[in-house]
Amino acid sequence: MIGRKWWVPWLWLSPSLLILGVYLVYPTIDTLRRSFLDARSHTFVGLDNYRYIIENPQPFVGDTHSAILNNVLWLVVFTALTLVFGLLIAVLAGRVRYEAIVKSAVFVPMAISFVAAAVIWRFMYAYNADIGTVNSVVTSLGGHPTDWLQNTGALQRWLIDSGPQTMPSPLQLDNFALIFVAVWVWTGFAVVVLSAGLKGVPTDVIEAARVDGASEWQIIRYVVLPHLLPTIVVVATTLVIQALKLFDLVWVMTGGRFKTDVIATLFFRETFLSGDFGVGSALATVLLLCVVPLTWMTIRKVQWQ
Repeated sequence: MIGRKWWVPWLWLSPSLLILGVYLVYPTIDTLRRSFLDARSHTFVGLDNYRYIIENPQPFVGDTHSAILNNVLWLVVFTALTLVFGLLIAVLAGRVRYEAIVKSAVFVPMAISFVAAAVIWRFMYAYNADIGTVNSVVTSLGGHPTDWLQNTGALQRWLIDSGPQTMPSPLQLDNFALIFVAVWVWTGFAVVVLSAGLKGVPTDVIEAARVDGASEWQIIRYVVLPHLLPTIVVVATTLVIQALKLFDLVWVMTGGRFKTDVIATLFFRETFLSGDFGVGSALATVLLLCVVPLTWMTIRKVQWQ
C-alpha cells in the first residue's frame, strides 16, 4: 500500500517536519538573513557585520577577538582534559570490582544542568574563605585567597599583533577556572562512553600481548587505543561541539565579564542587551558554521560504526 501511495510516509512525518521547519529551519534561515542587515534589520549592509567581528572596532564594549580566542582555548583545553581524565578513569575503573560505583560517582555531575553546576562552583570559588571551599583549602595550606572568577592576569604573556589592534591572551586564571568546572561535569560522559568502548576490545588480543611480554603501557598504546580510536573520535567531536556552543556556564558564573566572553555569550549580549541584531546574527552564523560540519562528522562516524 505504501508503494502505491507514496504520500503515506510523508503524512506520518509531516508533524515532525512541521515542528522542525518552524523551530529550526526557519530561525536558521532568518538568522542568516539578518546577518546581512543593519542593527534593526531594516537596511542591507552586506558583509559589514562580519567585518565588524574581524576588525573588532569596540573592544571594550564587545571584544570579539577575546571571545573567539576564548572559544579556541575551550576547544583545546576542555576537550583534551576531559578525554584524558575520562580515558584514565575508564581504564582504572575497569580493573576494580566496584567499577559500577566509581562510574556512577563520576557521572553524577553530568546528571545536573550546567546552570546548577555553575551556581555550585560560584560558591566553591567565592573569595571569602568561610564560604568558598577552594579558598578555604588554599588558606588552610598557608596561601592567600584568590578571586578565581575575576582574575584576568594572563598566565603567560601571549600577545598577537594584528594590524593596529593587539589581540588579548585567553590564558587567564578565570578562564581555566571555568574550564575546570566543565571538565568536572563532562568527564562522567567520557568515562561511560569510553568504558563501553573498552568492553569491545578483544580480550584474547590483550592476553596474547601479555604472553608476548608487553607491558601494561604498551598494551594500552598498541592494543587498546587503536581499537578505541573510533569511540575517542566520537567523544572528542561531541566535546568540541559543546565547547563551541558553550553559553550557560559562562553566563551564570561571570556573565562574560573579566574577559571570559565566548561567542555564544557575546551573541546574547549583542542581540538581546545591546539590540544589535545584525552583529548578533553574524556571530550566531559563525557559530553555526563551526558546529554543523562537526555534527555531520559525528553522525557519519556513528553510522559507520
